[in-house]
Amino acid sequence: MTVSPAPAAVGLAESFVRAAPDDVPAAFRALVDTLWDDGTASADALPAVPSLVAALEHAGTDRKGHLAVLLGLLAETDYPDPDGTLTRAVRAHLDLYLDLLGTEGIGTPLTLALLYLLSHFPDDRERVLAAVSVLGLEAEDLSRLDRSLSTLDVDRPDLGRVWPSPSAWTLNADERAFDQGWIKELTPQQIVANWENDTRTVLGCTGARAYWAVCHGEPRNLPADPLPERRDVHAPVADAALFAEHLGALRCPACRDSLASHDGALRCAGCAARYPVAGGILDLTAPAREQEGDASADFLEKLSRVPSMGLFYEAVARPAFLRVSGSNWGGTVTPQDEDRYIAEHVRPVDGPVLDLGAGAGRWTAVIAETVGAERLIALDSALPMLTVLRGRLPEVPSVLASAAELPFEDASLGAVVCWNALQAFYADAGAAIAEVGRVLRPGGTFTLMTFRRSDDPVYRYFQSAHRFPQHQGGLQLFDLDEVKRWLADAGFTVREESGPGTFVFLTAVREH
Repeated sequence: MTVSPAPAAVGLAESFVRAAPDDVPAAFRALVDTLWDDGTASADALPAVPSLVAALEHAGTDRKGHLAVLLGLLAETDYPDPDGTLTRAVRAHLDLYLDLLGTEGIGTPLTLALLYLLSHFPDDRERVLAAVSVLGLEAEDLSRLDRSLSTLDVDRPDLGRVWPSPSAWTLNADERAFDQGWIKELTPQQIVANWENDTRTVLGCTGARAYWAVCHGEPRNLPADPLPERRDVHAPVADAALFAEHLGALRCPACRDSLASHDGALRCAGCAARYPVAGGILDLTAPAREQEGDASADFLEKLSRVPSMGLFYEAVARPAFLRVSGSNWGGTVTPQDEDRYIAEHVRPVDGPVLDLGAGAGRWTAVIAETVGAERLIALDSALPMLTVLRGRLPEVPSVLASAAELPFEDASLGAVVCWNALQAFYADAGAAIAEVGRVLRPGGTFTLMTFRRSDDPVYRYFQSAHRFPQHQGGLQLFDLDEVKRWLADAGFTVREESGPGTFVFLTAVREH
């Protein structure tokens, strides 16, 4: 069947190719808006493919990358069907894409854009991988391409461990066994869903890196921290005393009554629930009555079986997350910038200081240096993160609990920090901010760093393409006005607001 070209798209493609440098973003936006909207192709997309390919062929190198990304976006609208109508139309010009890939001196941005485009053709896997084998690609780029071009083996599914790239993962025997265990529990439908989520995540990262590069230049990755050695969890530590200084602020999450130390655990004065403490971590998610046995032993056993995701997150996943969510592919925001913001803006009044969503503790250490470790409590809902934090900061007590129902007395805390964490509990973010307003004393600071949705619809699509455990439907980031409204409703006044790219740095004060 012959498809007539879409006149509007033809004109817009030519306008983009001929646009003055300052007009390139607007010309590309007009072309995108005509053919594509948040992962859905318009009726003009299919007839526009020949015009886009022709423009790709004769455009200058500084425009080819944009067009390659757009062709990849159109092919992706068919996913998970590798033989969809648009995919076939885009794939028909594979020879051109491979020829461009082999052109000497095309530069990193166009190479990355072509890798994103080629990632949509699993039927051409061997040909594509052979073409890129001579390019000397970075391991992360090559492994993402390899994974995108792979097909699911339902008998031996390889799931998870793709973020930020498959090459980043090195698993020990225990971690491989853990993976095999949870994968065996999945239904065939769940296996397919997990595979497709993994693929979308890989495509989202490849696309975000490529699109940022064609818009801004060659990406610059900050040096990665070395992955710490795995450590085993040893015998129980009688460390409920770590919480002694903070018992006046802590409250039972079940009935809101006070907690007291009792036989190495914390017991509620009201409902008699006992909360285990092991390794310096108080588990407020699992109350146990005294007749139910040794809760601390059960908790420690659970602790010992958790794989070392916290170690990987700290060294590898978090820097990559900042690049995608904060549009930080150029390394504009460094860890030192984050350290400095915390040191300059956290100003507690009397009372403990809470690190909300403390993760693996990299920034808990900075907060401790700023306010004193003796004042600090770390809280997170992820046990693997807190095990790493406790290894780094044995003097800081840690609490396993929900951000949406903080286990603290009203107006009991001197300051709260929520650093690169609010988006991790996106659905509960408004409730968490309200809770911070409840537990923070008047005059105390609430300091946070999170991310907003990009104003650019293409980059925003790549942000949301990432499927993480807490974002199975795609990564959700904030509208800044929404965050400010939650803060105002919770009684906060914003004192400082900044952030390049899609970062949000913000400090607010709880008013009287």
